Amino acid sequence: MAWQLFRLGRWSFAHRRAVAAIWVVLLAVLAVGAATLSGTTSDRFELAGIESTQAFDLIEERAPQAAPDGATARVVFEAPEGRALTEPGYSAAVGTALRELGTENVAAVTDPFAGGTLTGDGRVGYAAVSYNKTANELTDADRSALENAADNAEAAGLNVAIGGDAMNEVAMPLAEVVGIAVALLVLAVTFGSLVAAGMPLLTALVGVGIGMLAITTLTGFVELSSTTPALGTMLGLAVGIDYALFIMSRYQSEVRAGRSLEEAAGRAVGTAGSAVVFAGLTVIIALVGLAVCDIGFLTQMGLGGAFTVAVAVLISLTLLPAILGFAGARVMKGKPRYLAKAAAGAEPRTHGRRWVEGIARRKWAALAGGIAVAVLASIPVASMQLALPDDASKPAGSEARTAYDLIAENFGPGANGPLVVVVDTANAADPAGAVARVTDDLQTMAGHAGTDVATVIPALTSDTPQAQQAFAQQLAAVRFATITVIPGSGPSDQATKDLVAEIRATVADLPAQTGARALVTGQTAVGVDIANELTAVFPIYLAVVVGLAVFLLIAVFRSLWVPLKAAVGFLLSVGVALGATVAVFQWGWLNQLIGLDTTSPVLFILPILLTGILFGLAMDYEVFLVSRMREAYAHGTPARRAVIDGFAHSARVVVAAAIIMVGVFAGFALTDDVILKTIGFALAVGVLADAFLVRMLIVPAFMLIVGERIWWMPKWLAPLVPAFDIEGEGLTRRLDAPAAAAEQIPALR
Repeated sequence: MAWQLFRLGRWSFAHRRAVAAIWVVLLAVLAVGAATLSGTTSDRFELAGIESTQAFDLIEERAPQAAPDGATARVVFEAPEGRALTEPGYSAAVGTALRELGTENVAAVTDPFAGGTLTGDGRVGYAAVSYNKTANELTDADRSALENAADNAEAAGLNVAIGGDAMNEVAMPLAEVVGIAVALLVLAVTFGSLVAAGMPLLTALVGVGIGMLAITTLTGFVELSSTTPALGTMLGLAVGIDYALFIMSRYQSEVRAGRSLEEAAGRAVGTAGSAVVFAGLTVIIALVGLAVCDIGFLTQMGLGGAFTVAVAVLISLTLLPAILGFAGARVMKGKPRYLAKAAAGAEPRTHGRRWVEGIARRKWAALAGGIAVAVLASIPVASMQLALPDDASKPAGSEARTAYDLIAENFGPGANGPLVVVVDTANAADPAGAVARVTDDLQTMAGHAGTDVATVIPALTSDTPQAQQAFAQQLAAVRFATITVIPGSGPSDQATKDLVAEIRATVADLPAQTGARALVTGQTAVGVDIANELTAVFPIYLAVVVGLAVFLLIAVFRSLWVPLKAAVGFLLSVGVALGATVAVFQWGWLNQLIGLDTTSPVLFILPILLTGILFGLAMDYEVFLVSRMREAYAHGTPARRAVIDGFAHSARVVVAAAIIMVGVFAGFALTDDVILKTIGFALAVGVLADAFLVRMLIVPAFMLIVGERIWWMPKWLAPLVPAFDIEGEGLTRRLDAPAAAAEQIPALR
């Protein structure tokens, strides 16, 4: 493979105009497609087959106009101190605001005066607005109606805040600016040249542009999660810069060794490019492996991220050498100080060499210390709680957070996330009796001090004959009824999650006794159900992804211990990342540094998503670092010396790549979107731990202890795995043979 990549890199360098034109045309075509074919994304986290979404499906089937999973808004009205919304002027202003909310996508608006959402003193009330479209499908007219209603009510002297997801607009954050700024600074220091520093940035931005335009075009045909493009941008920018950085560093090394620019480009792609290919493959395997979970939005995120990573690999192997051809010798101007000393004939004593030689002197202490730090940092994982994000995690002072706090303070925290019990009466002999039984059971729960039920709002709110007759007619028509349960705790609290299980246990015998069935749904129920499903499939996912990646690394390094060591190191990195996330988000340690002012459970999809992404990125650094060690060993250097020499050659690039990736992810951790903030923070900490604690400390210490045996592989296994020559030994022999060179490297111009 190294030979084929050498030819590809050399061909791309020589045919730079054609290569650049191909990528530019592809970028333009996708830009047109994104502009003309794109659709909307979705913020819904749903999973077919679980109880909470089965309830949604039942309602949509029998009462399509209800749109149970459509967007929602909660418009909170607050009168001045000592005044009440029931006063004529204020009540008129509220009534006018409610009428202004009615757009074609509004399914229902509850009146606080008639719906029981008014405080006893009449000072605070809220209207719940239900839409028949998702948040990302709402029009400007829908959002303008909300804003106008609020403005007019405020003009009458009321304080108004709007919560819910109806006002959420999908907008790409400015996080990329932070990542690009960090990358430019690190690249300039690494290469000592702004020209050289700009090339990895340029190729990464082209790759991100192609990836995002392709995903945007796809939204016109498939409903994608709104997090998919953001995740693709995050990964594409991070790995795109890192892969180009690795090849660029090798290119400069080959040029300084006296190669022609064209041959240096070919050698860089043939050697460092091999590491990039396999590093990219491990990331792609980990991301595509999310499909094993059979959860739609996770599969979309995984495939979207894998696509952008694949584009980053292809661009690094083709467009980068083409741009190097355009730049010519200018890319070699400016040298870091240690390279200037090497050029003058002095032995380069880099910080990386000093570091690994220090580890060699205290390898057992380094190994034990590194593992101890990782285990200690992972302790918070034992208390991790998972939940869907809600408005409680929004920044203080934001309108959504203000609305959430006003409702929680005046109506109880559970009013922000009510549970809905859907009673399916299609097979009930006495439908009204079945609904009454469930209502009685829930009200009995509310009467027990040990339960977390604050209020039960029955389907039949009046006992008058007229109300009973109307309810019976409605029940006969749609064959279901909904009972609302207001918990005593917030939507993401553990007590509310426990309540979901309690209610389900209470109504479990309903089918046997009445023929009806009761399904519990709502935001908390959806989060509980999906978290349970993710927990169930996680071991399968881990086995498939780690198994495939370990086999790939066995083939790459012709060793059994290197992949196993890499997998164990990855588990330590995941532990540190999840532990830090729990400490900051759930416990509140130093959370203000990333713009948080409240604590909340961890994003429910984070463990499995972090595992998939971080595993791939961890293998990146393993391949980048150990491939130079393997290269030195393959060329005859003793095993322990090869660890030191390979580390000294690759540490600077790995450190630079890790800092860039941490900068990219940290930029997303500073956004207001709690999903991106959580993923960005966890990945930033995970990469930091993996690059500096695991790969820079634990890995060299372990390899120095094991010595020659690190490259051991059972004889029976060797024929079963292909040889890829990632260290380029075969390529070097082929190119350095003078007679063969004239025959095998034809002129490409």
